[in-house]
Amino acid sequence: MRFFISPDIRKNSLLRLIIVFTVLFFVLLWVTNLLLYLQIGFSYDSVVEYYRGSEANFRPPKSHLILFTALGNVWKLLLIVSSFLSALGDIMGGWLIRYVSADFAYLKIASVVVLQVSLALLMVIIIWFLYYNRKDASYQ
Repeated sequence: MRFFISPDIRKNSLLRLIIVFTVLFFVLLWVTNLLLYLQIGFSYDSVVEYYRGSEANFRPPKSHLILFTALGNVWKLLLIVSSFLSALGDIMGGWLIRYVSADFAYLKIASVVVLQVSLALLMVIIIWFLYYNRKDASYQ
């Protein structure tokens, strides 16, 4: 953190590169979110319709890719819930450590580990389903 309170940041080209990539990531995230909501709209009804679908407008609901795999419903539920709850724990962990108790560091560590494992499993299962687990060749 000392780089942000002193002019040393200009002397460290690797740190400057990291900061440039971070800002680039944030710009791309910002543009992506803006473009998404320009397409969806900024009203309650348009957001609900985008995610829940609309029979009147022939818009299907959005879902997780994991739902389209042949994985059992118990495993799908476990992966979906663990990924969302661990992401929430990861986000809340920093705030809880700072403002409530240092003991929440255990929550933060567990959340990061569970999030990483569940996201890795989700990616592997989806790729496996798309390329290696084809029971019907007509979907090519």
